Amino acid sequence: MRKDVLVEEEYYHVYNRGVDKRNIFLCDKDYLRFLESMKEFNSTEPIYSLYLHNELKRRGVLDVGRLKKLVEIICYCLNPNHFHLILKQKTKNGISEFMKRLGGGYTKYFNHHYKRSGVLFQGKFKSIRIKTNAHLLYLSAYVNRNYFVHGYGDDFKWKYSSLLDYVERGKSEICETKVILEKFKDKEDYRGFIQENALYMKEKKEEEKFLLE
Repeated sequence: MRKDVLVEEEYYHVYNRGVDKRNIFLCDKDYLRFLESMKEFNSTEPIYSLYLHNELKRRGVLDVGRLKKLVEIICYCLNPNHFHLILKQKTKNGISEFMKRLGGGYTKYFNHHYKRSGVLFQGKFKSIRIKTNAHLLYLSAYVNRNYFVHGYGDDFKWKYSSLLDYVERGKSEICETKVILEKFKDKEDYRGFIQENALYMKEKKEEEKFLLE
């Protein structure tokens, strides 16, 4: 059982990484599988497997538009050895159930695909409650541009974060972007906000790394 009780209608920064800091995404197929799981496992109804879930949708047995969500996904970024999410809990224990499905399902896929066994993630997911609007906006910049902040490369070319949902693409298939974007004049205004803040975050992270060496 988690010591911290996650509260409905509150926002949380949720993250985890591979056990022993190992990479958890080794190819495009892995990233796409995780993203599909984020989208399809987000339901209060039982979901036993992605294959069965997609088959029921294909046959018209399952109306996904009427399913109640466990969480609202606000932002995400998948990096080679870890991920970050901003989630809003919509039902009791919604985040815990969502993360159990996400982590368990992806571990099962990964172990089968790469012929391994055992845990994939470093313990239970970590969560931090976001208590202010300013903190939510700041964290949206941190998560959306996390690929850049960690020095992996140009995140505006990175397909596996919600960054482009916020600054380029139209309606997102996964994220609820309105709660962030409604605080800005337009997408260009938000782009300027995250560019400025992400650069500061990257410089701060590099400075901390230098001091520890």
